[in-house]
This record gives sequence, structure tokens and C-alpha cells, in this order.
Amino acid sequence: MAPSSTARMRAAATATAKIPRRTWQWSVASLLAVLVVTSTTRAQPVGRPGRNSGPPPPQVVSPEVSADRQVTFRLLAPKAESVRVNGGDMPAIGSGAEMTKDTNGVWSVTLGPVAPGAYRYNFNVDGVSVVDPRNPATSESNANTWSLVGVSGSDFMDTKNVPHGAAAAVTYYSTALHRFRRMHVYTPPGYESGKGKYPTFCLLHGASDSDDSWTSVGRAGFILDNLIASKQATPMVVVMPAGHTGPFRFGPPAGGSAKPPVDEFAQDFETDIMPYVEKNYRVYRDRKHRAMAGLSMGGSQTLNIGIPHLDQFAYLGVHSSGVFGITGSGPGGPPSGPSFEEQHRALLDDAKLKPGLKLLWFATGKDDFLVATSRATVEMLKRHQFAVVYQETEGAHTWINWRRYLNEFVPQLFQ
Repeated sequence: MAPSSTARMRAAATATAKIPRRTWQWSVASLLAVLVVTSTTRAQPVGRPGRNSGPPPPQVVSPEVSADRQVTFRLLAPKAESVRVNGGDMPAIGSGAEMTKDTNGVWSVTLGPVAPGAYRYNFNVDGVSVVDPRNPATSESNANTWSLVGVSGSDFMDTKNVPHGAAAAVTYYSTALHRFRRMHVYTPPGYESGKGKYPTFCLLHGASDSDDSWTSVGRAGFILDNLIASKQATPMVVVMPAGHTGPFRFGPPAGGSAKPPVDEFAQDFETDIMPYVEKNYRVYRDRKHRAMAGLSMGGSQTLNIGIPHLDQFAYLGVHSSGVFGITGSGPGGPPSGPSFEEQHRALLDDAKLKPGLKLLWFATGKDDFLVATSRATVEMLKRHQFAVVYQETEGAHTWINWRRYLNEFVPQLFQ
């Protein structure tokens, strides 16, 4: 039978009486101290500095984009001696813009007007590169992280009130490379609630970038959303893998070889990436429903994978790129062994493969340092009777062009 409440109270009183006097006094003193500290803390007005603290730091907003597309960068660094803002593609930054410090220790600079787009940047503080601590938007490359600022005003890549797809970071185990790897996969609006199959578009990044780059600075998901919403593009699954399989090296590896003896990315792509996608996503598995394109290094990888597997891809896109080393200079230098053309001559001359290739599309900026590589590659392919579509645009080797190329290339797929 459970004790009554009166019995429980008597038991508690008896237990309290047995506590040594000194211990009981210490407990009361401790309790009073806690109450004093608590009441003092509550009495301190929210937002008011303590008696021994200094004034609150100034509120810093960075970056700030005005209606006329002026971009202001700010950084609180009162002890710094020099601060610059650096960026890759924003023309207003150039090789770096000096920032000035006000009396509160806030460094700032205003640039522009800046053309609509997404731009990477970071701060150089006394020789040390840092991201913008006031900006949560970032973009990954192969070896570092950038802060990211968006300037609205672009019809094809702005975020609009249309149905949106999803871009997921997918971790998979590469049996070819014996380690875990990551890729990004875009699925179109309605994919999760539907049952049908979709074509697959493999989109490759450039040297020094990562599988995150196309979805962050490249705006690929929003470009696809807008094209699909306007009925200009077929809904598709877009696979954006990590093109680097080790530390970034722009040029031949140590030892003088023009390229590694084994193309690790090609192995990973054929052995693990495509099988993973075709197992885990509702996609078609035939040639006419597969496309591949890439920029710079990714354009070279598109050729290195697409030509030897021409029977598996109906659409190939090469942006600001070509066969590295085809001109005898540039990335990788001249080949130390057989050239790309010599290695793949039989495939290049196989007339049975060409009718199934619906589109072979090249685009490069006139000021791009790889424009000669693009031209030489296009001429080589034409010698082997490929119907190459080639355009030279304004601009250089920047995301400003690559986003435009994606917007032009995608509507031509799977029609």
C-alpha cells in the first residue's frame, strides 16, 4: 500500500533534520548566491553592455546590393593595416579592389554597376584570404571556399516564381577509386511526386572547381527551372560530379608525362557515377536520352569520355575547351605519346556512330585563353566528318559566359 501524503512529508522532514548543520548552512548560502547572480543578470537590460565592457561593435552589412546594381563590401577589422576584396569574374574588382577604413574600424568599398549574375569573392586581410563573415552564401572550389554575391536582373538565371526542382549533394562510394566521393544531382520540378522516366544530362565543371560549383556560382538549378517553366527545355536529371580525383594540378604531373597513365575520373564515371545514377534515379538508359557537356577541364573530359563512348551519348557540349595540347601549347603541353586524334582515329572515322550523335556543340569566348584550342579541336573533328556547331562569343574564361552557354545548350537537348 502506498504511503499517505502525510507520511511522505514526515519522512522528508526527518531526512532534513539529519543533514549536518554545517552542510545545511552551506546549501542555503549557495542557494542565496545563485539567486543574487540570477537577479543581477535579469536586471541587466538586453543589449546594454556590462559595466566593464566597451561599446557594442558597429553593425556591418556585407555585401549590400543597391537598386542600381552597385555592390558594397564591408569588413569589421579595426586592427588590420590593409584590406582588399578579390574576385574571379566580377569585372569591377579586376585584380583586386582596395578598401578604406572608417573611424569604427569598418573597411568598405563600393563597386559597379555590376552586370546581373553570381560572383565569387573573398577578402585579403594583411595578406590572409578570408571569406566574408557577414555573408552565409558560399561557393566551393576544389581547394577553398568563396563568398558569393548575387546581382539580380537576369531573365534566364534569376530566382523566379516558377516550380523549382531540387539539387542534392549525393555521397557515393567509388569502387574504382576506393573511397567515398560526392556529386550534385538536380531533379526537375515534379520528380518526387511523379513516376515517369527522364533523360540524363551530365554537366562537368572546370579546373580548380568542384561538384558544388555548377549549383552555386553556376546557377544551374535556377537556369533549368526557368527553361522548363517556359517550355524551352525538356525536364531532365542533371548529374554534376566532382571532376578532380586528387589535388588540383593545371599542367603535366611530375615526371614529364602529358597526363596520368590512368584517367581516374573516367574510371569513376564509367564504373560508379553512371551506374549509381541509373540505379537510384528514374532515368532512361539509352543513347538518345543521354547528354554530356563541360567547361574548360570538363570540356576536355567530355571529349575524353564522350568520343570513346560515342555509342552512349547523343549530345556533347564543349565550352571554353577542346583537346588539351592539340595546339602544342596550353594546359598539359604537347602530348608525349600518340595524340588524341591518333588514339581515337577508328572511332572518329566510324560512320555508323555519327547519325546517332544529334548535337556536337562548341562555344568559346573570343578573349578566352583556350580559344585556339577550341578552334583546333573543331577543325580536327570536321576533318573526320563531324557536323560541329561552333560559336565564338564576347568575353573570356569566366562564369559569365558559362552560364550563358548552359542556357543556350540545354534547350537543344532531347528534342
